[in-house]
Amino acid sequence: MTFQDLNLNTPLLNALEDLKFETPTPIQEQAFSTIMSGKDVVGIAQTGTGKTFAYMLPILRMLKYSEQKNPRILVMVPTRELVVQVVEEIEKLAAYINVRVAGVYGGVNINTQHQDLLQGQDIVVATPGRLYDLVIRRAVQLKSIQKLVIDEVDVMLDLGFRFQINNILELIPDNRQNIMFSATMTEAVEELIDANFRTPEKISVAISGTPLDNIEQRGYKIPNFHTKANFLKELLKDKETYSKVLIFVGYKRLADRLFEILSLEFEEECTIIHSNKSQNYRLRSIRQFGDGFCRILVATDVMARGLDIEHVSHVINFDTPEYPENYMHRIGRTGRAERQGISFLLTTEKEEENLEKIQTLMRMEVPQFELPESVEISTILIPEEQPKVFEINNPNKNEDAPGPAFHEKSAKNQKVNLGGSYRREIAKKYKKPKTRGDKNYNKRNKK
Repeated sequence: MTFQDLNLNTPLLNALEDLKFETPTPIQEQAFSTIMSGKDVVGIAQTGTGKTFAYMLPILRMLKYSEQKNPRILVMVPTRELVVQVVEEIEKLAAYINVRVAGVYGGVNINTQHQDLLQGQDIVVATPGRLYDLVIRRAVQLKSIQKLVIDEVDVMLDLGFRFQINNILELIPDNRQNIMFSATMTEAVEELIDANFRTPEKISVAISGTPLDNIEQRGYKIPNFHTKANFLKELLKDKETYSKVLIFVGYKRLADRLFEILSLEFEEECTIIHSNKSQNYRLRSIRQFGDGFCRILVATDVMARGLDIEHVSHVINFDTPEYPENYMHRIGRTGRAERQGISFLLTTEKEEENLEKIQTLMRMEVPQFELPESVEISTILIPEEQPKVFEINNPNKNEDAPGPAFHEKSAKNQKVNLGGSYRREIAKKYKKPKTRGDKNYNKRNKK
């Protein structure tokens, strides 16, 4: 099947021709008619299979010209970078259509976005937190929403957006079409579907958690952080093979530490992105990596969902993620659009349980390889790897002895609060009257 066989109009076909897209992916082919029918849809497909076009093609096909200011289509995504990407994808598809699109996300001036929404929009792509802030400000009304798209909803729930999502769902009309696409399905997502979707049609082109066949996976058992860093330095010397490498690190602090190590040898070729960086820095890092100005990008899981960067040669999991779904989304940054990709998974002894969870989810084992002999095995441990010392039965340490900040209270501060009895003692001392106005009683007691 080609896009010509779908019920697309001429403007959409012209846009696809400009993009040199001829054949729809399985999820695009199967989702088109179902979304066009107006039913609620839940789509499961591996990352990198074109889910954004799968829901936007039928939506743009049905969207009619309107001059009303309130948006009719709402797309919610988990990260700022994904908002920017989805807006760009919509603008490509809508090159020959008169449609207004706005992206709404945190980290930038909210007043600018407020003014954009007041101008009137047809489609709003947003992160839940910033959208909810703008709704409270009355910058946008959601009473005209006809179609709601939730992309990568499991990440939004993980990031703590449940409150904003539930509030937004209450503000949009009940008579709407709900569309959700994801590569993985969790219990929290199932609960959200049961509460808000009406007998949704499920489209699954892969079992949840199935990796793409065109991604070669390699596993390495490595003892510690610095040995992992030495392994990466050895790999990245081959600039021709490792031409565009995305390195995932679980935590911001470790990402900064690895970036400092790699920058010493690959200063002009390396950049970094995580949530502590400013929005402009994050977008610039993505642009430099995407354009090939930098061939190495160190990132936390903020980059693992939905982002489409062309020709990523290798994804390196510097750590083995605790949640196996994160691994699926990480490796999906390579091998996109049916190209070949390679993923490395580096595992320490403490992370082997996480490796087992990943293999259980994928229903397959990650092939294990030996470290090259040229890689130096480091014995230096970073603070997070160093064993915690617990002093048990130390004869030289008195557990009950006061610490250095201890001091005795002065005499006046050692009084005990006597509660009710204290109040009675005071009353007895000063001979308070039984009734405030009984002057005769007071005179008798003073004699």
